[in-house]
Amino acid sequence: MNFPLFIARRYLFAKKSHNVINVISAISVAGIMLASFALICTLSVFNGFHDLVESLFKDFDPEIKVVAQGRKFFSTDEERIVKASSLDFVDVCSFTLQEQALISYKSKQQIAMIKGVEESYHDLVGIENLLKGNGIYMLEDEVCHYGILGIGLVSRMDCGIKPAYPLTLYVPRKEGRVSINNPVASFNHASIYSPGVIFQVEQEKYDDNYVIISLSLAQQLTDRDGEASALEIKTKEGTSLRKAIRELESLLGPGYEVQDRIHQQQDVFKVFKLEKFISYLFLTFILLIACFNIIGSLIMLMVEKQKDAVLLESMGAEQKTIERIFISNGVLISLIGAVSGLVLGVIAVLLQQKFGFISLGAQGNFIVDAYPVSIQVKDILLVLVTVLVVSFLSVRPIGPIARRFIRKSESD
Repeated sequence: MNFPLFIARRYLFAKKSHNVINVISAISVAGIMLASFALICTLSVFNGFHDLVESLFKDFDPEIKVVAQGRKFFSTDEERIVKASSLDFVDVCSFTLQEQALISYKSKQQIAMIKGVEESYHDLVGIENLLKGNGIYMLEDEVCHYGILGIGLVSRMDCGIKPAYPLTLYVPRKEGRVSINNPVASFNHASIYSPGVIFQVEQEKYDDNYVIISLSLAQQLTDRDGEASALEIKTKEGTSLRKAIRELESLLGPGYEVQDRIHQQQDVFKVFKLEKFISYLFLTFILLIACFNIIGSLIMLMVEKQKDAVLLESMGAEQKTIERIFISNGVLISLIGAVSGLVLGVIAVLLQQKFGFISLGAQGNFIVDAYPVSIQVKDILLVLVTVLVVSFLSVRPIGPIARRFIRKSESD
């Protein structure tokens, strides 16, 4: 066994003549344990909210989305796009077209985002899991076109799930100027009926703004026949998402961007990452303060073990070896505190996952009743490394202090 570590272990667990050293050492361990516990629990809560938001989007956003770079639309007959839609790992794909439109119902008018989709769209995402109402998912038949509105947009339009009259969509014509005498002639317009259902994603971005219609109607309204704004893809079960994205990027080359769900909601998940990082910094600062207790404990230990240090030096031990004994003692305190805090933190997170002891408040006011949590191995390693690095840096000045004590003991 490493000699400094062996002596440090004996000093840590042996009974001290001054009981106050034991108390300070225990306080140091407890402080680091609580900091480690707080770190792993806080990071797990952010992971839980990240996973929760991602699960909300998965029924509306596709696994993979291909969009054009530097332009809003592309041709659905483009060779690279056709090849991409027929790759081996593609299970379901759908061209979609998004554009802003004015939606009108009686005297109510709102700016909304129309999303035109193909018939395969409901197999591509879990849109049917988001539907509310007694109707069915349907976008067109031989008689008319249908539109499925977000629950927030329905509320703003005051039209209900099953409006008595059709809603009208207006989109500016692709070419031509706005006529002051007859403004309506400058817009393409179409009437849509409700199939008796609305959707609810629990995200304001979609619920308050989106209308799902057929791709053919969206192309007609925007004068974009044979064009789309995205190719949305669902991969076959067992497909590696990273490999699929790399293969698509290699096939499509420059001019197209391949996005996973996180990239599609980049702004939302950037906020999560930033908040998680800031929380990590604050808790690391608290950890640093907790590590200062170790210095007090080690100084008192040096006072008690002055004679031992002189004796070890007289037996041939170098000053650096004696310094490493006290530094190792501090690292052991940190390691015990870190491991204890991590174990307790992991247990607490697992119990929260299973039983949901800590609730978000009154039931029914939130998407989930209890705080969502999720443990990631990389977070456990991050906490462990952070505690060890911070504690080592905080006890590093103990070396010069130990040197002075040894010299003072020799002079005495």
